[in-house]
Amino acid sequence: MNKVVLVGRLTRDPEVRYSQGENSMAVARYTLAVNRRFRRENEPEADFIRCVVFGRSAEFAEKYFFQGMRVSVSGRIQTGSYTNGDGVRVYTTDIVVEEQEFAESRAEQDGRGAVRNHPAAGQGSDDGFMNVPDGFDEELPFN
Repeated sequence: MNKVVLVGRLTRDPEVRYSQGENSMAVARYTLAVNRRFRRENEPEADFIRCVVFGRSAEFAEKYFFQGMRVSVSGRIQTGSYTNGDGVRVYTTDIVVEEQEFAESRAEQDGRGAVRNHPAAGQGSDDGFMNVPDGFDEELPFN
């Protein structure tokens, strides 16, 4: 079974592109900084794991995810390789995201001084969670 679950912080805003062709699809890429449970001397505290997500979930990430936000993802590991411009074989490992969700409330984000210049940033409520715009229910990836 190939299943992975991660909780980490986005290192920057998701990068979204659209596939070519008649039925173009959104493809979002982002990197999660995932803290290591145990730390050895002279080793990094976190791993930086590349994630890719498709379709409506990619559009959701583009609209609501931003640098510094803590998110939870689940999906599968996918490896690949390509030859770069210098003729060197480069090996890749990505998480193909099947599910993604917020892993902290707005109050937690505000409490640690999270970046708040994202378009969805001002859409909060008194309970500490972001409001979902009217008519957006059909587009949510977790219906």
